[in-house]
Amino acid sequence: MTATAPAATAAHARPTPNAAPEGGTGSTIVALDAVALSHAIHAREVSCAEVLDAYLAQIDRLNPLVNAIVAPAAREALAAQAAERDAELARGHSRGPLHGFPQAPKDIMPVAGMVTTKGSPVFRDHVPTADAVVFERMRAGGALFVGRTNSPEFGLGGHTYNPIYGATRNAFDPGRSAGGSSGGAGVAVALRMLPVADGSDMMGSLRTPAAFNNVYGLRTSFGCVPHGPTEEVFFQQFSVAGPMARNIPDLALLLSVQAGFDARLPLTRRAETPGSFAPALERDLRGTRIGWLGDLGGHLPTEPGLLDTCAAALAHFRTIGCHVEPVQPAFDLDSLWRAWIDLRSFSVAGANAALYHDPAKRALLKPEAVWEIERGLALGAMQVYDAARVRSAWYQALRTLFERVDFLVMPATQVFPFPVDWDWPKAIDGRAMDTYHRWMQAVVPATMAGLPVLSAPAGFGPGGLPCGLQIIGPAQADAAVLQLGHAYDQASGYARVASPLLG
Repeated sequence: MTATAPAATAAHARPTPNAAPEGGTGSTIVALDAVALSHAIHAREVSCAEVLDAYLAQIDRLNPLVNAIVAPAAREALAAQAAERDAELARGHSRGPLHGFPQAPKDIMPVAGMVTTKGSPVFRDHVPTADAVVFERMRAGGALFVGRTNSPEFGLGGHTYNPIYGATRNAFDPGRSAGGSSGGAGVAVALRMLPVADGSDMMGSLRTPAAFNNVYGLRTSFGCVPHGPTEEVFFQQFSVAGPMARNIPDLALLLSVQAGFDARLPLTRRAETPGSFAPALERDLRGTRIGWLGDLGGHLPTEPGLLDTCAAALAHFRTIGCHVEPVQPAFDLDSLWRAWIDLRSFSVAGANAALYHDPAKRALLKPEAVWEIERGLALGAMQVYDAARVRSAWYQALRTLFERVDFLVMPATQVFPFPVDWDWPKAIDGRAMDTYHRWMQAVVPATMAGLPVLSAPAGFGPGGLPCGLQIIGPAQADAAVLQLGHAYDQASGYARVASPLLG
């Protein structure tokens, strides 16, 4: 990929509020928020068949411009499933809030009967026989799987492109990156090709595309949503599954289906039960203490204009009665980064070393994957333990900080959406990036502490491109993060700014 820079564009006009369905027309159906769509389906105001047709028409209209949804499912089979869902409702049976919802599971975890490439030529023709737990729950909850959402190879890197399906383009400017690794999901939600979407996040894979496409993405605290099953179920705490949506009630609706204990994954929690996130989003937040981390005291380079745009968004927390103050953790942030890349490489190598040791398959891996695996293979046991010890100390440092504030806020990315034909930003504001993922360092603090974090729209920068904030909560405070995010969303209105591609 070369480094040309197409001009940025964005829309700033706000659309009119969503209307009730009028005769079930396709444009009206896709204009509904997910909660309203679920109500309309269950009230029999629109049929599941009409909903499917409306979303497939939206995909046909917009997906050729952005390449967000790949590996489309056979439409005759989808039509039969939609008819079955309608027949179930006619008998008085609902599978849940996703009954009749078109969905496109992210092309990283397995879906029974659907190709799962992980963006890699190694798995070009791989069709699993079983679902990942989160997809198992979405399918049982009534969702119709219309295809997959695009992802970079093995989910590595915050820019969605791969040799199987190509690049996914930004919802606000197709000349720009969609972010990643849940880039296809973020764009599909922003352009109303899906009512909500699933994603996963290890190093900002929900948060970066949410920020780049002006939607919400929740990195859940580990154990909230089952992630797997995988061959290793104890060390794996970095990658988590979670929802993406255009507002918080929609986000909570999908999370209510995804979350909860699964005996196959012992770190999942029994505290989350089906439906536990959907109610009680309203909360009086007057007096809530917000700690503004900013660029971590100059530690993080940021693209000019980004930090100012994010700082301006803090006014909306004050509008809802929060007190905002700058804070900084007392910690060696360089040691945190070193611990992070060791633990990440340890995890990536553990999951993919067999591919590396097969010369034919290794030849198909992208350089970043080879680099991660080789780093992981070279690590000694004490290096991994020392990195885990640094991670534990970091958690304690943030726990101490949470004695002073209720939530932490910082930018979700260090750059605005960059040209789609870049591999990644090689420098930020004159500072060279020494790894392919150093430009995403802003997402590491929450991941390393295992904390819930919401990527929330923060407006548009000087070039008209979107950016986002991370709202970070204490351990296992996923519901509280959603409550703050909901109040912020209502006050800011940023997420209601539509892409110019929607017309």
